[in-house]
Amino acid sequence: MHNPAITQVDIDKTLANRWSGRAFDAAKSVSTEQIIALLEAARWAPSCFGDQPWRFVVWDKNTDAAAWQQAFDCLAPSNQAWVKDASVLLLVCAGSLFNHNQQPNRWAQYDTGAAAENLCLQASSMGLMAHQMGGFNADLTREKFSIPAQFTPMAMVCVGYAADIATVTGEALARETAPRSRRPLNELFFANGWGQPINK
Repeated sequence: MHNPAITQVDIDKTLANRWSGRAFDAAKSVSTEQIIALLEAARWAPSCFGDQPWRFVVWDKNTDAAAWQQAFDCLAPSNQAWVKDASVLLLVCAGSLFNHNQQPNRWAQYDTGAAAENLCLQASSMGLMAHQMGGFNADLTREKFSIPAQFTPMAMVCVGYAADIATVTGEALARETAPRSRRPLNELFFANGWGQPINK
């Protein structure tokens, strides 16, 4: 399954090919080595003072199905319907304090987002598909997995192999093959001042 971004000019193929599909191949597992590669990509994201305020909890269905199921149970039902076929689940958390002085870190969530995107791009580069989700019960994840108060559960991410499009039917097929879209550049990016389009 291939659904690249349509861009005004060429961009790196890893970026163009990264997309948040929902049809995963339940028969294909993500290896431990692949999981470590994803985490290394996240680890090397930039952060204010090099503080690395993110913490990720990882559940691999193939090594601990019971723990994976506990994480799965924290997802919104609408996400559970398709995440069930993904091999790996991750919880992305952002710390609220700097490690070096325990003062508030207002950039922590921004930096944590960068780490999560690094992971998603690494997944794309390896032929995997990663999908980030806000639809989960943050309080339940905190309770079930003993997340410290200093850390905010930001998102859950599922990772696996995309299903062969020939095996996808009905509404799922329509969703997976729908054209990708984004708002135009001139609505999002400004030149020299707010509201002045970068291009026409």
